[in-house]
Amino acid sequence: MNENEATVAVVDSRVLLKVFGPSDSNLRRIREALGVKVTLDGNKVLLRGSADAVRRGSHLLEQLQRLALRNGHLDTDDIQRAISEVVHGKEVSNIKPIDVYNGKQIRAKTDGQARYLELLRSKAIVICVGPAGTGKTYLAVAKAVESLKSDAVKKIVLVRPAVEAGESLGFLPGDLQAKINPYLRPLFDALADMMDRDMLKRYMEEDRIEVIPLAYMRGRTLNHASIILDEAQNTTVAQMKMFLTRMGDSSTITVCGDTTQIDLPENKRSGLIDACQRLKRITAIGMLRLDRSDIVRHPLVQQIVNAYE
Repeated sequence: MNENEATVAVVDSRVLLKVFGPSDSNLRRIREALGVKVTLDGNKVLLRGSADAVRRGSHLLEQLQRLALRNGHLDTDDIQRAISEVVHGKEVSNIKPIDVYNGKQIRAKTDGQARYLELLRSKAIVICVGPAGTGKTYLAVAKAVESLKSDAVKKIVLVRPAVEAGESLGFLPGDLQAKINPYLRPLFDALADMMDRDMLKRYMEEDRIEVIPLAYMRGRTLNHASIILDEAQNTTVAQMKMFLTRMGDSSTITVCGDTTQIDLPENKRSGLIDACQRLKRITAIGMLRLDRSDIVRHPLVQQIVNAYE
């Protein structure tokens, strides 16, 4: 197949350094995402590849130069968002951000995340499946915090299976809180990124935010609440049914998990896989599968996921 070529004029060499990133880290991401060869030729950038890859690459480099010139810098989020917009042809930056506390806004960084935010805003129950680093839980927590801030809900309930296969906490030292804290730490970390620690502590004391293991959901009905189940791939079918039926008036449920990281015994069917199949015809439930292109952690995370798959 013949390669196509195009050139992009360099606005300023210092701007181009910001676009390429430290040790050309941004450039490598652009090459991998678009399948295009990029080389510097004097005061121009030369692109080679398929006609589509060259067209997208030219547009992306021009866009990134304008962004770097306007803002004075480019961060990883800027690069990820720009790549996603070019690859998927959707203006991710046009999706309304999530407003949390301290004036912070959480934005979708990929097309998949943008669709996820739209579902979180339009559906009472959302099930999101995807690999590590795609922001499944983080965005769900952010939307819950926004709902709490605006008084759309009265409390947030964050839930996790306490251990990989059975929630056997008894062998751990300490009281109940000490036993469950290691398993719930990622949820606390997400919350701490969206509000100051004094506010988080006060809201937990006031029972406006609750972080608990899945076993302690049995028998409850939760009204006016944002309820999130994390690591849902490690629930059994019975546990998933129990969790989903905790939903009360004016509540929302978000279920997040990665079906490639199931730690249940081989004779146990994952409640997440079962729910995706069993509930797929209920149009009021939003279902979304994120993929490797939605990974927004360190670029190496995407390579690691690729290697294991």
